[in-house]
Amino acid sequence: MAQGETGRAIMLLVVDALLWLGCIAGTIFVESILLKIVFGVIAGFVTGRIFILGHDACHQSYTPNRELNKVLGRIAFLPSLTPYSLWDVGHNVVHHGQTNLKGFDFVWAPLSKSEYDALPAWRKALERLYRSGWGPVFYYLIEIWWRREYFPNAKNKPGDRPIFLKDNLLVTAFAIVWIACLIAGAIATGQSIWIGLITGFAVPFLFWNGMIGFVVYVHHTHPKVSWYDKKSEWLRAQPFVSTTVHLTFNWIWGKLMHHIMEHTAHHVDMSVPLYRLPEAQQTLETILPERIFVQKFSWGWYFDTARKCKLYDFENKAWLDFDGNKTADSVRVVLSPAPVGQNG
Repeated sequence: MAQGETGRAIMLLVVDALLWLGCIAGTIFVESILLKIVFGVIAGFVTGRIFILGHDACHQSYTPNRELNKVLGRIAFLPSLTPYSLWDVGHNVVHHGQTNLKGFDFVWAPLSKSEYDALPAWRKALERLYRSGWGPVFYYLIEIWWRREYFPNAKNKPGDRPIFLKDNLLVTAFAIVWIACLIAGAIATGQSIWIGLITGFAVPFLFWNGMIGFVVYVHHTHPKVSWYDKKSEWLRAQPFVSTTVHLTFNWIWGKLMHHIMEHTAHHVDMSVPLYRLPEAQQTLETILPERIFVQKFSWGWYFDTARKCKLYDFENKAWLDFDGNKTADSVRVVLSPAPVGQNG
């Protein structure tokens, strides 16, 4: 299943790029503010679709050509203003290499009760917002994009490679051209520049941040999913199967999001391209029945998960609320035998 198709990959990117450009053009040329907002929201959703294509390219699963993947990935990351090389390190090396291992995987990593209690009041309020169910847009925008991707400081930057700066300058140049086109369009059509910038830039960018924040949250946060703070235990828990969720939908939302919700298969084998993930996921669930977390999506389930999954008891494998009360027990994975001589 791990076989990319160059023609198919390029076609998908061209189609989504044209959709994105068409939606941005809609925010410029239509006069109705309501329609501008609608076009902006759709542009934000399409930004997510294009990003998923770039995500595959960054995994080197999009096409069989490594250098072409790098080019297509950087193009696909432009609408989301994502620096390719920094995201590559944070996602491929850290997140995929050590999924749900506290201290290494930083994406939606839950705090323990003692860690939360040690926070200042403002940071506690921020954590409550992030895990309220309404917080993914703020979480991704602040904790991931701003702190770790867009010109990160020395504390959050994974080294000092020249390519990090180049990729940040690339997305900045794209943002400048994007904003300049919106301003020029507003002037040419005699419309408000500020409304054009809000609907044509801010709305798509904020919607995208909310979309990716939500997607990453539901991929790895579930009352049954465990987090670990000891690497030896994490290794024995077969984490690439047990730390991800396959979210299913009543309608075609999974297809509209380029099958990124078939996420267990993606973590088991990152070389499977997005257009073969449904087949890979079905195969995995056949091979490992009752081992895969399959969850039918509903907003009721989502907000119930947000209510339960605030803090985490790493020792007892249980989710807690902010007062330290247990809300759910994670599934305790039967650990494989520890290698002889390995410490816990």
